[in-house]
Amino acid sequence: MEHVDISFGMKFLESIGTFFVKHSGFIFGVLINIAIICVFCKALDIFTSKIEERLKQRNSDSPLLNLMPVLSKIIKSIVVFMLLAGFLQSFGYNVSSLIAGFGITGLAVGFAAKEAIGNIFGSIGLLGDKVYKIGEYISFNGYEGTVEKINLRSTTIRTLAGYPVNIPNNILANEEITNISKVNKRRVDISVDIEYGTPNEKIDRALEILKEIAENDEKIVKGAQAFIDKLAASSIVVRLFAQTKVTNYYQFLEYKGNIIREIIHRFRAEGINFAFPSTSVYIEKMSKEYKND
Repeated sequence: MEHVDISFGMKFLESIGTFFVKHSGFIFGVLINIAIICVFCKALDIFTSKIEERLKQRNSDSPLLNLMPVLSKIIKSIVVFMLLAGFLQSFGYNVSSLIAGFGITGLAVGFAAKEAIGNIFGSIGLLGDKVYKIGEYISFNGYEGTVEKINLRSTTIRTLAGYPVNIPNNILANEEITNISKVNKRRVDISVDIEYGTPNEKIDRALEILKEIAENDEKIVKGAQAFIDKLAASSIVVRLFAQTKVTNYYQFLEYKGNIIREIIHRFRAEGINFAFPSTSVYIEKMSKEYKND
């Protein structure tokens, strides 16, 4: 039994050795091509990173800066195809017929993969038009978030909830996209409900406080307005309307929260009470005649 196992193992090793000897040139060529591809991709990454640094120094809004990731991937694909074609040609394969076959197959694949091709052209159009770039905050069709990646097929945004969302670029190319990061000012719109029983002088004082907060804030653009907005079901609604120079979305949320906190502190210090949803029931006294009946 042991003799049979040893002989089987020897034959197996001999077959492996024969295979490697017979195809050593091909295997060696494959390894060489893999090494060349890895070295080329690494060199291309270093080269593109240096170009991106120079473009950032010259013009941070250059469209080439946004197109570099896409162009890098296209160049890598072309070089890999050329290396593979040259390798196959050196081993006697007819690359011309292979390329022709790829051309015919490409037409069929093109019809089947028109969405993927549309995504590629969509990404080039978006980057060329400088609609957005990595790190900017955008909003479109009910979605909003920070752009994290721009690939050939899709764009990845990180929503406020922290979830990554991949959107095909051909869809984005046909959407109305709002680049919130490029706004030069944001609207501050705060409504405050105060009680109906608030004295007249305190209602006027509430409007003065809102106006003072806006006028004493350097980040608020001149022209802020404070006014009585409406008479709600259970409150008098006063409103502050202004424009701020704070444009970053997350900083704006914090900034708006600070204004609301100051309003709360000032109103409480002045004895102006905030209203809450309530219902008042008024019961009229019954007349004597009705009682006698």
